[in-house]
Amino acid sequence: MDKEQKRLEQKKDALRKRAKIIQAIRDFFVENDYLEIETPYIIPAPAPEAYIETVRAGNSYLHPSPELCMKRILAAGYKKIFQICKCFRAKERGGLHLPEFTMLEWYSVNTDYMDLMEDCENLVSSVSKKINGRLFVPYRNRLIDLTPPWERLTVRDAFSLFASIDPETAIRQDCFDEIMSFKIEQHLGIKKPTFLYDYPSSCASLARIKSTDQTVAERCELFISGIEISNGFSELTDPQEQETRFRQETKKMQGLGISPYPTPKNFLSALKHMPKAAGMALGIDRLVMILTDKDRIDDIVAFTPESL
Repeated sequence: MDKEQKRLEQKKDALRKRAKIIQAIRDFFVENDYLEIETPYIIPAPAPEAYIETVRAGNSYLHPSPELCMKRILAAGYKKIFQICKCFRAKERGGLHLPEFTMLEWYSVNTDYMDLMEDCENLVSSVSKKINGRLFVPYRNRLIDLTPPWERLTVRDAFSLFASIDPETAIRQDCFDEIMSFKIEQHLGIKKPTFLYDYPSSCASLARIKSTDQTVAERCELFISGIEISNGFSELTDPQEQETRFRQETKKMQGLGISPYPTPKNFLSALKHMPKAAGMALGIDRLVMILTDKDRIDDIVAFTPESL
């Protein structure tokens, strides 16, 4: 057996379990009346995000997320949709990152980010029970209880607990992401998964601003054992506000020396028809790591960039 055969042979159990996890995810959404859809990987205009660098494909781009196309489908009258697909982001490599990774995204109308948190609890606990036969899973020498309900913690409370400044000051000093990465995330989802929610409005991305508190956006992220697993929000449906945010993000990109993307005009045009909705993106590779007790993303995919 040569080195390549041995490498792939050693991954057999993890890859078999990965396949079962993906099938269990698919079963969960089908059983809950979601329509599985497919959208193109090559798109003419991704959403501008300063800290996500896309991969060029000729005059187009490999999508960093299926989000824009999926929302256009919602705007056409679909109620509940999901997709499992490959996504692509340049210069992402590490123990938790691959430049090509597998993403689950789901959207439903007449819901908000609070509903997404419940969906996520039900999804992950259902998959764990189906795959492992239990809701307590070992990961990195800890036993994590996936039994709903999970912990919910606002960003403001997380900063109060684990950081020396408040989130607004961190944003003004341009160290919000640094504090999140090095001070806060390591404490989240240790005994039970944790939803971090109500992000500052300047971190809204494509999320709706909270009507009862204009300083925060209706955005949530799930952490298990200090690892970000998913990101979701109540969707912004105002095309003018979304275009303004795109312009602001494009200006940030230019300041970082990143060439701006074309404006996603078809998405903005469809947005005016989009009903109240919420959507979440979940990293399947990272969820597989948790459910198979693997330390590195390399352990749960057949090929990494270095092995090709």
